[in-house]
Amino acid sequence: MTFEKYSAIIVAGGKGLRVGGEVPKQFQLIGDKPMLMHTIEVFYACNRQMKIVVVLPRDYYSLWDNLCKKYHFTIPVVTVEGGETRFHSVRNGLSIVSDDEIVAIHDAARPFVLPEVIDRCFRESSLFECGVIPVIDEKNSVRIVAPDGSSKPIDRNSIKLVQTPQVFPAHLLKKAYNVDYRSHFTDDASVAEEYGIEIHLVEGNEENIKITTAFDMKWASFFLERGR
Repeated sequence: MTFEKYSAIIVAGGKGLRVGGEVPKQFQLIGDKPMLMHTIEVFYACNRQMKIVVVLPRDYYSLWDNLCKKYHFTIPVVTVEGGETRFHSVRNGLSIVSDDEIVAIHDAARPFVLPEVIDRCFRESSLFECGVIPVIDEKNSVRIVAPDGSSKPIDRNSIKLVQTPQVFPAHLLKKAYNVDYRSHFTDDASVAEEYGIEIHLVEGNEENIKITTAFDMKWASFFLERGR
């Protein structure tokens, strides 16, 4: 199959409670604009023809509209309602993606992914018609803890830290998501592998952290102030 169309589903359906604040983290400011806008801008910079789908909680549609007006944000996006879990939010986003596309699923809370990483994932998925996920090496010493409290070290060279975007031929990922939710579906690759989709690993970028805590928000603001 030849792929000529590309879409990105940016998942912003969560509440982001660990960050704190009056609104979910995706709407909070990093530097001069909300986090979600930074994330959208990276994908738009990568490919201006790409369809960008933003999955949002229904209760925050009006807030997003107001933020777009306030910050004069005009990048065209399609808004889709979030679901009970990330799994359901992604499935809602896939419902408006065509089968003949390559689709990226990306966390709104990862605004510092590099355009070259996005492009690398799309190219690999299109070339080999497979799933592609960006990863980085683990630098810390790592231990696994047993239920009885004992622990033993793990060879960190055998560990990769998984990031997004996770990119797939849409016709395959849509079929993979045509199942009931299961607790071990922690990301899109885990859903895809259950269906039998081959997964390739490519190099990610270290700055592409998932902003989860108040400390992460402070780091993100510092990172922007220092010019990335």
